[in-house]
Amino acid sequence: MENACGSRLVAAVDTSTDMLAVAVARLTAGEEGLSAELLATGDHLCRRHANVELIGTLDAALAEAGASISDVDALLVGRGPGSFTGVRIGISTAKGLARGANVPLFGVSTLDASAWTAWQGGVRGLLGVAADAMRGEVYPALYRLSDAGVERLFDRERVVKAADAVAVWAAREDAAELQLTGDGLKRYGRLFDEAGLTRRVGEELWHPTGFSLVLVACAPHLAPQSSVAAACAPQAPHLGAHSSGMAQRHIPSSFGPTCGTWDAQEARAGGKRADVPSVAEPVESLRYLGDGDPATVLPIYTRLSDAEENERKRLGRAASAQSAVTGVADELAGRHLQFRPMGAADAEAASALEATCFAGTGHAAWSPAQFLSELGDEAAVPRSWWVAHDDGELVGIAGGMVVEHDVQILDVAVSPERRRQGIARRLLAQVSYDAQMLGCTTASLEVEDGNAAAIALYEELGFSQAGRRRNYYGQGADALVMTAPLPLVLPVDAASPEPTAAAHRAWPLPVPQRTDEERAELARLAPVLAIESSCDETAVAIIDTDGRLLANKVSTQIDFHARFGGVVPEIASRKHVEVIVGVVDEALEEAAETLGLAGGALAPSELAAVGVTQGPGLVGALVVGVAFAKGFAYAAGKPLITVNHLEGHLYANLLAEPTLEPPFIFTLVSGGHTMLVHVRAWGDYQVLGETLDDAVGEAFDKVAKALGLGYPGGPIISRLAEEGDPKAIDFPRAMMHSHDYRFSLSGLKTAVVTYIEQETAAGKTIHLPDLAASFEAAVFDVQFKKAWDALKETGAREYCLGGGVAANPHLRRMLTEKLGRRGVRVTLPPQNACTDNAAMIAEVARRKFSEGDFAGFDVDADPNMTL
Repeated sequence: MENACGSRLVAAVDTSTDMLAVAVARLTAGEEGLSAELLATGDHLCRRHANVELIGTLDAALAEAGASISDVDALLVGRGPGSFTGVRIGISTAKGLARGANVPLFGVSTLDASAWTAWQGGVRGLLGVAADAMRGEVYPALYRLSDAGVERLFDRERVVKAADAVAVWAAREDAAELQLTGDGLKRYGRLFDEAGLTRRVGEELWHPTGFSLVLVACAPHLAPQSSVAAACAPQAPHLGAHSSGMAQRHIPSSFGPTCGTWDAQEARAGGKRADVPSVAEPVESLRYLGDGDPATVLPIYTRLSDAEENERKRLGRAASAQSAVTGVADELAGRHLQFRPMGAADAEAASALEATCFAGTGHAAWSPAQFLSELGDEAAVPRSWWVAHDDGELVGIAGGMVVEHDVQILDVAVSPERRRQGIARRLLAQVSYDAQMLGCTTASLEVEDGNAAAIALYEELGFSQAGRRRNYYGQGADALVMTAPLPLVLPVDAASPEPTAAAHRAWPLPVPQRTDEERAELARLAPVLAIESSCDETAVAIIDTDGRLLANKVSTQIDFHARFGGVVPEIASRKHVEVIVGVVDEALEEAAETLGLAGGALAPSELAAVGVTQGPGLVGALVVGVAFAKGFAYAAGKPLITVNHLEGHLYANLLAEPTLEPPFIFTLVSGGHTMLVHVRAWGDYQVLGETLDDAVGEAFDKVAKALGLGYPGGPIISRLAEEGDPKAIDFPRAMMHSHDYRFSLSGLKTAVVTYIEQETAAGKTIHLPDLAASFEAAVFDVQFKKAWDALKETGAREYCLGGGVAANPHLRRMLTEKLGRRGVRVTLPPQNACTDNAAMIAEVARRKFSEGDFAGFDVDADPNMTL
């Protein structure tokens, strides 16, 4: 919303803490710089209900400001650090809002916002923000507050034990001057008091506010005073009066976005100035924070996930290289090259690889001891080291260390015979991804001048020459210093969705061009977009009113979870946040191509509704999809439809047989659920029985893990069973004759493990195909028996299957043949609609749309939803 003075309307949201922070403000460019005028606020304490209240709070604030979401010119969001779930609710909602409204989104640190809250409250001097990180930890941050504004006294956000933060701050010479703020004081205030750090700001100033987010965005982060250009000496912001009587702040041009700062990392890399745009256009002045593309806004991470940290510790204690090899067994998975973090057992092989790769050059190979020192807990700064291996042989390594906001690449080496296979690129992708999770925004490295192949690779990844070190590798052998912004320019690959600068585009996107006939046809087709994020797949599909699938996109995370032997909820949630905008964009583009629209991808405004999986599933994963969908639908002015994931698996059968009608019996066999259902009518379901313990897919994964076959187990066991004898081993058929419809698979899993142990102890070789086929037969015999009993009892003459295990060819063939011989019509979902996908969610959403079955914007994820 622009007026004659060049002002713009911005909305700011943050859910990183227990304070749900929302503000609507007007930014105006003037001779003195940016003026930020608060029009409305919705700040309030909201513990664990942010996903329920955020959209409603924003809507109320916009109404108070006399505006609507369509009037907003830019969005701001707190990136954390803070509660993992809280941060992702705010960022996912903001991404949805920005994508739905097609406006820029910029992220800011909530620690900075907390400091500006204190500044607004009149606090001046040395300020310590101790934000609660749970688990006995805080996010500590020091600032210097003056009338000129807020100056950061630290390089990047970190997480430390609360006791350690107290010790460091108490040891400062100026500790007596330190004033404390932050919600960490509620939990750890006693520790600070005992150390003599007793000065507090008012508790009403302990949280970020919506307007403090605006102030952070308007004033570029000040570097330490010594590194700020002299011409940029800050002037004092001042209050300005206006008719509403609400707060207003002017950010002077010498302090705000026309000033710029001297960035220490860029200075070290090549002496470039970190310029920021002019304040002539308020929204453009915020682009020093990023390009405005919602796809590129990510949380501020201060650590890797617990699973990743534990993995690194485990690898550090590994007894042999083989024990550290993870992922699917090569001979079974049909793929050889594997990537994983470096472990202590890799040190000798890594040193030998270096010696081979750098023979005859001026570079001295690292010793095993040097590699071990990189992996130890005593390393002064965070490190990330990755290896590539094939059949247990180390074929590539790469590593780097984090210094402030830069990851310095220390080593990249690939076996000569394995070069030009993309190995170095994949290794650097892993290292740079870790670095981004630790707050890095740039990467730097050194390469020998004349190494044309390496230089070409680095340039493709976005590196450029920033300097030269004479005789670095010996007399006459110079090193080129190269730097790159993160993320690197990596291939856009849904199967390995690291953030990549290759997806960079101008934002906002151009408005699609349509003829009157195209607009009328889109209105008739009423396309519905659906989002699925219940586990480890980020999926988006678009379906029209006739049931035609216009788009179906999936971004898988299997590679990220395989080395852990199962899905890691924290990683799953993180990856959804990273890729959800990109997957939505791909679906909108594919739908336009399917419809033959040459004027650009579908716009959110051209959709009829937005559907999303509400549950069941992993709560952190569901939250991302639900929050994004709510923001997206609200901003686009479209109704929201929530879908039961289990019902989606049922409706997947309609993708194969649109004429399917109840009554029928439905078996759900997936990684998390096993149940038998009597479908009496659409929406009328009688659950006849469920598993008492493991689900079918879970049992497959556990057996595969016991055999050392990797994750996911279903496809591996299925491939093995093709060559096996299902009668070779007589495994138990649990509850096959229980005269009810319940299932139990834990006993079968135990029987398989016992068999493996007994055969191994006897020195016998286990014939894997026979074991796999016999295990499958034991599972599937029970599934058939229960299904046939249910069909006879209910009188239904149709049967359907759903869930990831429904893709198993042996199960599909057995049920089709055996039930078909008994006069039962069997409908099976398409192979690509068995595992988690959005096509099945879209089919449910389409039907709900036709019935006017919509959800409110106060809906939340329901991880325990039942059918």
